[in-house]
Amino acid sequence: MDLATPGRPRRTAFLLSQLGAAASSRFADRTREIGLTPSDAGVIRLLGRAPGLSQRSLADRLGAVPSRVVSLIDSLQERGLVERVRSSTDRRNYELHLTDAGKRVLRELRGIAEQHEAELLAPLTDEQITQLGELLAQLANGHGLDRDLHRDVVRQAGRDAGPDGGPDRARKA
Repeated sequence: MDLATPGRPRRTAFLLSQLGAAASSRFADRTREIGLTPSDAGVIRLLGRAPGLSQRSLADRLGAVPSRVVSLIDSLQERGLVERVRSSTDRRNYELHLTDAGKRVLRELRGIAEQHEAELLAPLTDEQITQLGELLAQLANGHGLDRDLHRDVVRQAGRDAGPDGGPDRARKA
């Protein structure tokens, strides 16, 4: 199916943006059901893949100022999902680790992500899914994107917050 009109662009970037927005909104709805914001989910996923990151390293990885990350980690720690452990190599720093509850939430997030992806890609064949994945990975690499997280995850955190700075569980997209 060719969406292009002679003399007009295909609008591929627009369609990618439209699908990205729809996928983000649906994922936010799913994470909200378990009491998390997309920002929370991104940090939990990252700490699951890289336990022991310092807050500064986490901020660098997210492309955020450290003070924004502090409030996000404070919130996750207050909910018992993340703990700060004094670094054994540099006593001035803390390493971030998921608690047992955080690991359970990470497993739940993995199930949510698998269901989300299956529903999003349902109109495609297995071969098309493979091809799309390869093409999107090529685009992401070509634009220097991190394939594991959105770098604006912490900037989004301010929009996810309720009046007390914690997650706004009543907010709907």
